[in-house]
Amino acid sequence: MLSIFKPGDVKTFEREVLETDVAQFDSGMVHPVYSTFALGRDAEWVCRLFVIDMKEEGEEGIGTFLNIKHHSPAFIGEKVLFTGIFQELKGNNIFCDFKVNAGNRLIAEGNTGQKILLKEKIHSIFNSIRGEGQ
Repeated sequence: MLSIFKPGDVKTFEREVLETDVAQFDSGMVHPVYSTFALGRDAEWVCRLFVIDMKEEGEEGIGTFLNIKHHSPAFIGEKVLFTGIFQELKGNNIFCDFKVNAGNRLIAEGNTGQKILLKEKIHSIFNSIRGEGQ
């Protein structure tokens, strides 16, 4: 794993809110706005952009936590900007904050944790939980 970022370093990406991103469950649509769970998916992505640059051959990142404070709706067709802010590297644990804006409006903020492990370690953990290879 490469230690190439310092606290405060930033990664960004922008996306348009799609109909598939709305708050919807098996019972149907709740609201025609960007759902908290879609925000979570995309928040993990903006912070994963650090992991992509840090992991080396044979390594992969895996999420450890996600906290979201959802402040304001974003509507279908609206562009949202995700800003990931590198906070800290502790061992192989990466901690990031994120903010999501639609123009000047704060949509959400929060933080994530990810860990970089050898791919074979991740597969071993998964197989152990499944009861395979015993």
